[in-house]
Amino acid sequence: MIKDRNFRIALCRKSHYWFFHFYFGQYVSYETAEFQREMFRITEDEKNNMAIIVAFRGSGKSTIFTLSYALWSILGRQNKKFVVILSQTQKQAKQHLMNIRTELEKNKVLSRDLGPFREESDEWGGYSLVVSNYNARISAASCEQSIRGIKHLQFRPDVIIADDVEDLNSVKTQDGRDKTYNWFKGDIIPAGNTNTKIIVIGNLLHEDSLLKRLQKEIENDVLNGIYRGFPFLNENGLPLWRDKFSDENAIKQEKMKVGNEIAWQREYMLTILPDTDRVINPAWIHSYENLPIDEKSFMYAATGVDLAISENESACYTAMVSAKIYGQGEDMKIYILPYPVNERMDSPTTLKKAKEISEKLGDGRRTELFIEDVGYQRAFVQNLQKEDYPAMGCPTLGQDKRARLATVAPAIENGTVLFPKQGAEVLISQLIGFGTEKYNDLVDAFVIIVSKAGENNRPKPDPFPDQSSQSHSTIFGDIMNRQF
Repeated sequence: MIKDRNFRIALCRKSHYWFFHFYFGQYVSYETAEFQREMFRITEDEKNNMAIIVAFRGSGKSTIFTLSYALWSILGRQNKKFVVILSQTQKQAKQHLMNIRTELEKNKVLSRDLGPFREESDEWGGYSLVVSNYNARISAASCEQSIRGIKHLQFRPDVIIADDVEDLNSVKTQDGRDKTYNWFKGDIIPAGNTNTKIIVIGNLLHEDSLLKRLQKEIENDVLNGIYRGFPFLNENGLPLWRDKFSDENAIKQEKMKVGNEIAWQREYMLTILPDTDRVINPAWIHSYENLPIDEKSFMYAATGVDLAISENESACYTAMVSAKIYGQGEDMKIYILPYPVNERMDSPTTLKKAKEISEKLGDGRRTELFIEDVGYQRAFVQNLQKEDYPAMGCPTLGQDKRARLATVAPAIENGTVLFPKQGAEVLISQLIGFGTEKYNDLVDAFVIIVSKAGENNRPKPDPFPDQSSQSHSTIFGDIMNRQF
């Protein structure tokens, strides 16, 4: 390779692995690990056009994908014409392009073999490097920009690399996570063509982050692609990059560089630990696929309602969470139904929606509506009662929202409350992110229905108590108290 330029170019165009190890050999200070070889194979695989890569900090993922592959996809056998690199901010996006430009300027062998290159500005506000000999372009953009409809000559983007398009601030709220997801689905994917290769790399910052959503879509066969996670240590406690972290002392030193267990788990072990002030731990969420077949165990269906009578964009949402309750005592299960109401509605629309749900949930028979009894909401309850709907006001008894959620938390943890596998994502996100999410209306409605189910599960007093035997039924409160 060193002596024969023609052989070198032919081999490096054929193999991204050899392209990187020859032209970017300065980055190879340790033996290339198997997980890194897998990354190279992913870039070379022309059958798969979507890859989600999650790997520990310092794994080399940005160097392999954002630096090396961005070039090899053009200079190598894939013969791509328009590569777009995406980051969360314009500054980060431009930095990726500057890193490529710096390498091209300093790497005389690469420039002599495969250059020349020049830098240009794009009319849409991005930054670009033009690979003249190949009639190709590498552009950088951010989440703050729309790349809808961009082209290089007649070419739409045929490689899109999204590198760390999220951070801890952007994933903190549902609005922020939805914004990134909608940008990716609505702007990024449609920007390419049928053969565009999309690679998303980063770390897991939230259970509902873009990377986690894409992972779930791939696992549920909603999205074609592959997901690969490369944690610092494997399931046996051994480092994936054994040549670099060859003993316990090297592992310890790397961990001490982080100095924070939550950050270590998130950035290196790809595990999202709950914050210490979380009310609901993600690991407590139990799901179901189908409702029980045994109708004998079915008790009743009902809906918890949290009102917000306003259509203003800054207003809270009206939330209605329905459930079906099966069993009694310790055997009671609360099945949260999918697709709860979470909308901004005026008073007449809300009243109509509540009536519809009450009747639909009971197949024509009106089911109970438990409504938070605060201020004007009492009038809402009275209006329903006047029309013979089984509506009941539920006072908060002076408890704040956090305290009310804490009272039902044990029922979530012990599996008394079950969530549908699909259709309750926003509710679960609000439960897990309570305290940081902008909106928590579904949480309020959820707490109402679970609390009322617990109250209705209290055993009826025995008019002729048998002092020698214990009650055959255990109240909901006891079930929860045993969790502490």
